[in-house]
Amino acid sequence: MSDHAVLHVRGRILVGPEDVRDELWVVGGRITYGRPAGARDVRTVDGWALPGLVDAHCHVGLGAHGPVDRDVAEQQALTDREAGTLLIRDAGSPSDTRWVDDREDLPKIIRAGRHIARTRRYIRGYAHEIEPADLVEYVAQEARRGDGWVKLVGDWIDRDLGDLAPTWPRDAVEAAIAEAHRLGARVTAHCFAENSLRDLVEAGIDCIEHATGLTDDLIPLFAERGVAIVPTLVNIATFPKLAKGGEAKFPRWSEHMRRLHERRYDTVRGAYDAGIPVFVGTDAGGTLPHGLVAAEVAELVTAGLPAQDALAAATWSARAWLGRPGLEEGAPADLVVYGTDPRADVRVLAAPRRIVLDGRVVG
Repeated sequence: MSDHAVLHVRGRILVGPEDVRDELWVVGGRITYGRPAGARDVRTVDGWALPGLVDAHCHVGLGAHGPVDRDVAEQQALTDREAGTLLIRDAGSPSDTRWVDDREDLPKIIRAGRHIARTRRYIRGYAHEIEPADLVEYVAQEARRGDGWVKLVGDWIDRDLGDLAPTWPRDAVEAAIAEAHRLGARVTAHCFAENSLRDLVEAGIDCIEHATGLTDDLIPLFAERGVAIVPTLVNIATFPKLAKGGEAKFPRWSEHMRRLHERRYDTVRGAYDAGIPVFVGTDAGGTLPHGLVAAEVAELVTAGLPAQDALAAATWSARAWLGRPGLEEGAPADLVVYGTDPRADVRVLAAPRRIVLDGRVVG
């Protein structure tokens, strides 16, 4: 489609869960609901249209051993795009992916800078590994480098303890989160276990990744503070394999990981029932493949979320949370078209009919 072509999408336009329209037009890469006068070179697409899907926990530019070459990062982003993911919150990457911003054919990325972890308490090659005295400095650095987010590693295995344990003392995270907020950034943290969560939430954190350690006594605190969770259930599915691999050396940790996995669906459903915001994230990158957004939405349904709310967690609600538009008048035309109603069966998300990015049909 040329830069001057007009795209006509007709059928069912899901502007919101209950706001359904018959058609939209794309003119100059932007959405309009008024028929453009004198439109020529019109291309028509029929089906059920959604805002471009959101993967709110994804790592472009990250491989199993740290940063990857640009061609690998490009393929990661293209794989996400072909799955319908047109907006990514990159939840920590050691790679500089700013070059993606100049590519009209790649998803838009909201970056959280590089992970910030305790020395020797995370995957080698991924994070800044520092001590608590330096946490405020590094949070400020990544807040300035990122796109309004900072990513902490809130817990990890303590080899002396032989189990998951908090990474940071309470006073350090309080000061660091306050500094991020002063600089206009929100803070999120990787957390598998239970015992790091209260300090992080009471310190003012904005989001918890994975949140497998969320327990009944903590749920009211999350709900009261409005702290979101991104469960990454397609990643949590790997816990049994991880537990088996570490059982000989760290049996306590292995058993803990199995317990967290066994209750994962109850944990997510309990959070949703309490009104905690839940968003879709795959944790793609590192060891997990890209393009799993449809599988993660389906996992939320398996956990007990109504299909429409699981869908919202990857579309309308997720975009609002990240401060990005959906299918509003005048918004950039980032949308995905399906053959049937995804509200009736979220599995249709795995089979996009057309993908439109900045008004261009790219898939």
